Amino acid sequence: MARANTGFYGFFPSTVSGELVRAYVPPPLPPVSGLHVESLQSLLEEASRAVGRLDGVSHALTNLPLFLYSYIRKEAVLSSQIEGTQSSLSDLLMFENEEAPGVPLGDVEEVSDYVTALNYGLRRMRKGKRFPLSLRLIRETHKVLLARGRGSHAMPGEFRRSQNWIGGSRPGNAAFVPPPPERLAECLDALEKFIHFIPAPQPPLPLLVRAGLIHAQFETIHPFLDGNGRMGRLLITFLLCSEGMLREPILYLSLYFKKHRQLYYSLLNGVRESDGWTAWMDFFLQGVAETASQASNMALRIEAMFAEDRKAIEAMGRVSVSALEVYRHAQGLPIFSINGAVKASGLSFPTVSGVVERMIDAGIVREMSGRQRGRLFVYERYLNLLNEER
Repeated sequence: MARANTGFYGFFPSTVSGELVRAYVPPPLPPVSGLHVESLQSLLEEASRAVGRLDGVSHALTNLPLFLYSYIRKEAVLSSQIEGTQSSLSDLLMFENEEAPGVPLGDVEEVSDYVTALNYGLRRMRKGKRFPLSLRLIRETHKVLLARGRGSHAMPGEFRRSQNWIGGSRPGNAAFVPPPPERLAECLDALEKFIHFIPAPQPPLPLLVRAGLIHAQFETIHPFLDGNGRMGRLLITFLLCSEGMLREPILYLSLYFKKHRQLYYSLLNGVRESDGWTAWMDFFLQGVAETASQASNMALRIEAMFAEDRKAIEAMGRVSVSALEVYRHAQGLPIFSINGAVKASGLSFPTVSGVVERMIDAGIVREMSGRQRGRLFVYERYLNLLNEER
């Protein structure tokens, strides 16, 4: 994507659909003013320690893949809720059990596609010669992200060729108007160069600072007709994993952004209107520190709960081996059916039915559908932990 060196950045008048608007073209990163990294040093160290601890905790878990399976789904739900979907984690799990969710199907499909997109991007970066975090990968991931439901008509996997806007019913009353399409290639080319640190500023910026700058710049450029918020949040995870700060995708800021939604939008506007980069980075690093600490604590609580429940299952005697197979399925899919557990474990239907009844008696799972046939069961303590919003 060739970059046109127009040399003009900032707000300037533009006509969209016959209305005069103030479109904004951001200067390339890193900011030449408004960012004072030295004032963020203490918070940066706190955030870095919290992420390091989270990475260590995650790899001490006895069932990291199972934890990630559910934790990624929690992030997909929260990130999609910011965009207005009504799907809950339970709705997504019902959908994955081929059951009708309690919200419109499109909402759940949107969340399911977020999970698929996240896994797709990470797999591309890790496979073989490691595909780099690039504009091409962003487009590919966006195509998966918008495969179904809302936004599937909005050029999935392609950068926009028309003007978009944020807030308001039309360009004339929009809260923010991103760069016009003729400046998009220039902005994205500069962003990709910064992602790869070409040219690298001196001294080099810490990775967490780069992640915060890249997220804000991506949201300002708003390169797609739809899905920019979700894609911008995925970029944070992709960057930290591609640079090796996290070995697994276990840090997500969607809950933090959701809880502080108005401040989040206000601070993003601040980097566009008043060089408010230090204020934005203060907010971002606080979110990283808080979210990483919460994730570490949750992982340890879940690990303790898993150990307690495994101990109860091991005390079941002869059925304990079969029960542990079913329990592993429940750890990955906290809402499950007998048929699903049969398929996952390779055990017979009568065996699975019997051990599920023993797990109900032990208080580990409960029947939730109230049906005689096609019953559904929930690993309720685990689901409640995943649903916590702290």
